[in-house]
Order: sequence, then structure tokens, then C-alpha cells
Amino acid sequence: MVNVDNLGVLFLSELVGTAMLVLLGCGVVANVALAKTKGFNGGFLMVTIGWGLAVFAGVIVSYASGAHINPAVTLGLVANGATEFGNAGLGLTVPVDPVSVSAYIGAQFIGAIIGAVIVWLAYKQHFDEEPQPASKLGVFSTGPGIRNYAWNLVTEIIGTFVLVFVVIGFGGGRQGDGGLAALGALPVALLVIGIGVSLGGPTGYAINPARDLGPRIAHAILPIHGKGGSDWSYSWVPVIGPVIGGLLAGWLAIPLLPIIT
Repeated sequence: MVNVDNLGVLFLSELVGTAMLVLLGCGVVANVALAKTKGFNGGFLMVTIGWGLAVFAGVIVSYASGAHINPAVTLGLVANGATEFGNAGLGLTVPVDPVSVSAYIGAQFIGAIIGAVIVWLAYKQHFDEEPQPASKLGVFSTGPGIRNYAWNLVTEIIGTFVLVFVVIGFGGGRQGDGGLAALGALPVALLVIGIGVSLGGPTGYAINPARDLGPRIAHAILPIHGKGGSDWSYSWVPVIGPVIGGLLAGWLAIPLLPIIT
């Protein structure tokens, strides 16, 4: 049976961690993409490093919940056989069941929307000055360099597979406390930077359904001057791709990675 008090703490932890992730991650994109910012035209490497540090901060502040901050991580750990979520060292755990899985994923999406709204507030004047709707949307959500839904999906599957597979390999699956926190904040930040510079070119590497869909929803509902559409025709790729990649990593880690007891 789920401990309601523990679940509430873990829900808040995932919400805050994902909000911090998106605030700093989408924030670095805003700094690079929007007109008249100090970081304008900073380049893809600046964005990649910024996203890695955003993950670092998100993991730090969501340590209590195991720092999933990503539905693909949550589902990958379930596929790998996790029996509880949370932080056993803090006495904050809940059994893995439909309620806890839904709570984690719900918190991640809500946190992502909140983080995106705060980015808009921070860069409000620059959104107003930016003439290109595509640059505004790019702050919130990913888009492919070459639009081909099938191949874009493959890229997102591969990138997310690497993320979740390494998390499990480090001990974040059946081998220990489940989540990105099992790696420690710095290693997981470096992992995300590595994925970005190696596999991020084709699609902008969402590798996280909440990171993409939550801010895309924020883009759709916020009163952003001259924003244009939210590219809903592509929106399913950075959701379905990471889910498939996370599940595959969880399942394949069982035969491919040794279990440390």
C-alpha cells in the first residue's frame, strides 16, 4: 500500500527537480536563440553544456525522490524490475505500482510546464523583441534538423536508450536506489552532455517526454508575442521515442548488464 505522506514528498521532489531542469535547460536555449540576449548565437555546444548543468541542478534538488525527472527514466526502471521508488537512505520510498508511477510522471509534466513559464518570465522582453516564431518555439521544445518522423524517432530512441541504460548500469535500476541520483549529479550531467554532443544533432535530443511536451504546452498557452504555432505534428516524436528508448533500455539491461548483489 502506498504511503500517502511519502508519495506527497516524492511528488513534490520530482516536480521541483523537473522544474529546475527545464528552467535552466530551456533558459540556456533562450539565451542563445533570442534577439538581444548576452548569449545570442552562443552555439550548440553552449546549449549542450547548459542542458548538462541543468540536469546537474535538477538531480541535486530532487535527490529525495531518486531524481527521475524524466518519464522515460521512470518507465525504464519499471521495465528493469524496480520494486520501489524514492530514497531508502532517507526513509522515503513507495512501492512501484500504477499510483506511484502516475504520481512521478504527473509531477514531471507539471514541473516542466512550471519551469517553462518561468523561462518566459525571465526572458519576456527578449521574446517580445525576437522576430522569428521558430526561435521562440525552439526555446520551449525540440525540432529536427531534417524532418523525417521515422528517422527522428529512431534518433530519440537511441539517445534515450543510452541515458537509461547507463543509469541502470551504474546501479540505478534493480541494483540500487532507482533514478538519476544513483549516478550522482556530476556523472549524470556529463552523461547528458555526452549524449548531446554525440547524438543531439538530428533532433536536438529531447530524451525526455516531459522536457519537450510540458514546455510545448506552455508555449501554446502563454501570451507570447508573435509566437506562431507549437508544431503539434512533430510533438509525438519526442514523447514516443524516449518512452520506447527507456523501456528498451530497462528490458535489455536485464540480460546485458550484470546484477551486483
